[in-house]
Amino acid sequence: MSMFLDTAKVDVKGGNGGNGMVAFRREKYVPDGGPAGGDGGKGGNVIFKVDEGLRTLMDFRYNRNFKAKPGENGMNKGMHGRGSADLIVSVPQGTTVKDPDTGKILADLLTNGQEYVAAKGGRGGRGNIRFATPRNPAPEIAENGEPGQDRSLLLELRVLADVGLVGFPSVGKSTLLSVISNARPKIGAYHFTTLVPNIGMVRVGDGESFVVADMPGLIEGASQGVGLGTQFLRHIERTRVLLHVIDMSGMEGRDPYEDYKAINDELETYNLRLLERPQIIVANKMDMPDSEENLKEFKEKLYANYDEFEDKPLIFPVSGITRQGLQPMLEATAELLETTPEFPVYDEEEFLQEAEEAYYGFNEEGPGFEIARDDDASWILSGEKLEKLFNMTNLDHDESAMKFARQLRGLGVDEALRERGARDGDIVRIGNFVFEFVD
Repeated sequence: MSMFLDTAKVDVKGGNGGNGMVAFRREKYVPDGGPAGGDGGKGGNVIFKVDEGLRTLMDFRYNRNFKAKPGENGMNKGMHGRGSADLIVSVPQGTTVKDPDTGKILADLLTNGQEYVAAKGGRGGRGNIRFATPRNPAPEIAENGEPGQDRSLLLELRVLADVGLVGFPSVGKSTLLSVISNARPKIGAYHFTTLVPNIGMVRVGDGESFVVADMPGLIEGASQGVGLGTQFLRHIERTRVLLHVIDMSGMEGRDPYEDYKAINDELETYNLRLLERPQIIVANKMDMPDSEENLKEFKEKLYANYDEFEDKPLIFPVSGITRQGLQPMLEATAELLETTPEFPVYDEEEFLQEAEEAYYGFNEEGPGFEIARDDDASWILSGEKLEKLFNMTNLDHDESAMKFARQLRGLGVDEALRERGARDGDIVRIGNFVFEFVD
């Protein structure tokens, strides 16, 4: 049985930008040449790219960390560091990328070759050539490269099967799938049979083929999270045609029509859109003694709900065991697939708006820092914006440190510390870096 994994959590990190360089020209007969430190190169992005050949997220069970290479550092003589190549990570068609904390959808990767930048590489730091001004023609300032974006993402794969087999456990779905396709599911008559959807390719004749997924046996209440719960129902969302398998033998003392209604109620509760899918009714186990009689009764009950002008659902009597009636049922399925469009899983506008809100970036509103007080009475500064400025500061050079002090003042850090009661000479910390507050 092919293992099928529908979710995977991965960590992605864009490459850090290369550091800018502080260097000066050393030319014969030129005292104190001008600045000659080049910029660092850009770090590589981590990019998810859809590959039609992949069917599962299996690869991500063994490799969860994806890290792009950093950019090269700047060099002297004004030479820029080389930027790094992007790291391309292949994902299957139909992969949804989510933020694991908020559950927001960041990307829905549906078409072959589609790309999504999962983690941006940092830009290279500027070398001291960039900081020369008429007032300061030989600056000792260079920036460190910007850190690459670093985050965890949740990948979800809704099965991109064209056809879903639905029905109560033990109606013979697994047997049917093993007979019509190349799938080799485990087969057993217990009520929680399929814990992962089995997927099989079905060939119907001259080159026509489609993918069938056996949806785990639904039990009433699954849409409320009872039993196997909604994670399995999710797999049905992208199928275009449902084959509703019903046990016509009545062997377990069940009424085939009641089963049919119960499963449809289940589909409706989970997501109204599922009932928009065309359904073919597969009357299975027709090799059993009472099946003919039960099928007749089933048709009477079913057709009583339709008037004569309505399209009635197609019913195909089959037997998974003796293989009778399978060919006509498969041909009808292939025909229906040709005329049934794909169903979008989300509302396009809502998705775009969500994606926009979830876009990675600093919240430009509000302060870019937080202040806390440590037990030893020192002040601790933190915050995404502030830490990014700090990481890009090359503290080996006094001028760079002065520039950082000006940036802190610009962010309003001095003012905020003063308001909190910081005094001249107080210790202030950013990460492992310690300095004194000067009022």
